[in-house]
Amino acid sequence: MQDVALPDGAGLEPETAQAVPEATPPGDRRAARAAMQARIIAPVKPLLRRAGLLSILSGLLWPVQAAAIAWAVSGWAGGALALERSLWAAGIFLLCGLIRAGLDRVAGGLLYRAADETIAREREGLIGREARRPGGAGSAAVAALAVQKLPLLHPWITRYHVAMLRTSVIPLVYLAVAFWFSWAIGVVLLVAGPLIPVFMALVGMAAEDASRRQMDEIGDMNTMLMDRLSALLDIRLLGARARAAEDFETRADRLREKTMAVLRIAFLSSTVLELFAAIGVAMVAVFVGFTLLGEVGWGSWGNGLTLYEGIFLLLIAPEFFQPLRDLAAAWHDRASGVSVVEELEAMDAAPRVALLGEGTQAAPLAGPLSVSVRGGVASLPGRALPLPDLDLSAGQSLALVGPSGVGKSTALSALAGLVPLVEGRIEVCGQELNAGTADGWRARLAVVPQRVHFPDLPLGDWLSGGRAVDEGTMTEALELAEARAVVDRLPEGLQTRLGESGGGVSGGEARRLMIARAVLQGADLVLADEPTADLDALTADRVTRALRRLQGQGAALIVATHDPALAGAMDAQIVMTGEAEA
Repeated sequence: MQDVALPDGAGLEPETAQAVPEATPPGDRRAARAAMQARIIAPVKPLLRRAGLLSILSGLLWPVQAAAIAWAVSGWAGGALALERSLWAAGIFLLCGLIRAGLDRVAGGLLYRAADETIAREREGLIGREARRPGGAGSAAVAALAVQKLPLLHPWITRYHVAMLRTSVIPLVYLAVAFWFSWAIGVVLLVAGPLIPVFMALVGMAAEDASRRQMDEIGDMNTMLMDRLSALLDIRLLGARARAAEDFETRADRLREKTMAVLRIAFLSSTVLELFAAIGVAMVAVFVGFTLLGEVGWGSWGNGLTLYEGIFLLLIAPEFFQPLRDLAAAWHDRASGVSVVEELEAMDAAPRVALLGEGTQAAPLAGPLSVSVRGGVASLPGRALPLPDLDLSAGQSLALVGPSGVGKSTALSALAGLVPLVEGRIEVCGQELNAGTADGWRARLAVVPQRVHFPDLPLGDWLSGGRAVDEGTMTEALELAEARAVVDRLPEGLQTRLGESGGGVSGGEARRLMIARAVLQGADLVLADEPTADLDALTADRVTRALRRLQGQGAALIVATHDPALAGAMDAQIVMTGEAEA
């Protein structure tokens, strides 16, 4: 397939703006978001569960270490200074510490593996889905989501899910242990502990909203960057560099403000949560201290706390709050992750045009070239556009003319199998254009789009499509397209990498390079979408002559144009006047 199925770039640009989804009720939105989160996590859920269980087991070893320390210290205080007791306590503590380190290492490996697999899977699915669906999201939005936003799922997966599992088990176990020794300390922990998740939930709503605004601003900034880069030559010619720099500065300041808003919420919530934890630990310490001094005779099940019990409770009190602290910190990671999930959901649910076929390379469709359209109506998000009846054979040329919005570009997309029909029929090479023939049909096409995006390849490799082409053949193709001078003035000639927006060549030069590529690819049919738009008369005439030379070599042409000169150079014209149906 030759430059046909890529949106926002090397493909056609039909009138297929995504329809704005209707407002969704909050309940449905929450359910959809939960379903999306479940879908993303489902493939790695076994890894997360194993990591969570290992992390819980690691956390439950701390009371054993605390008991060893309390046993040794209480013995020292009671006059038992035997080396054997100290060595046993140290051995138990070190052994449990080594086991905990091993468990945490294995759990961490599982979590990072789960995160890497999730991000790779979602990135592959995102790019594959958007690349083969015309009318999808713009390239800047897709790039921002794939490169900048999807990595935010990493801390959400590696921290939040395991923190939820630890919080559901470890504090309850520690609370039961505390109640076993002292109902007063158990009550203190029971009252102080739930304050953290309650406050965390309140802060979390603000954090989600702030993270969502930050994600939106990142996407907007990337979109603006792509727009400015594609118009860089025009910006320089118009002397608008200062204005462009000012726009970037304004957008950067807005992103800085939204990022600082997220950080302010994170720091504020961390401070308050640490205050609750510190108060809880301090209350335990005060109670234990006064009990051991004999000032408090209540709060325990027997005759007060022993030194061993008091030290043990002091050691597990901070660890009671640690899973809650971890969950509070991970809650902000969750807010960022949920914002990314919502964007994935919105992009996945957005109505877009379905692509016929698989969008993969295929053997060219057999048979002599012919195109026939009868009663065709193209299917677009929220509307349908009627297509003109037409017939075209090898070596013929046809111009589609008419006002903007009438469906010229959509007609080209339908002819390329990029837009399905709801009515009528398109036949190519004597066969119906459908999912089974679309890939083979596109192997015989080439496209000259309005906006040309170049891949990160040397120009010569892109022109030849990766096939071996001798110098003479390359020169002939460039001369036919009147593009040899364009290549000659590039700093590295055919080894030049132009970049996505074609830096170093003008719009007209880029389109002539596309024509040269069509020659080298041996395309039987060339679909040109406004190939002379926004060009001066001399450049437009060069593009027109190049297209006519391509026809002279046997290729058929269909152009969508507002240019009377280009339309007049074609063998026939079809005037499209029908409006798009609502």
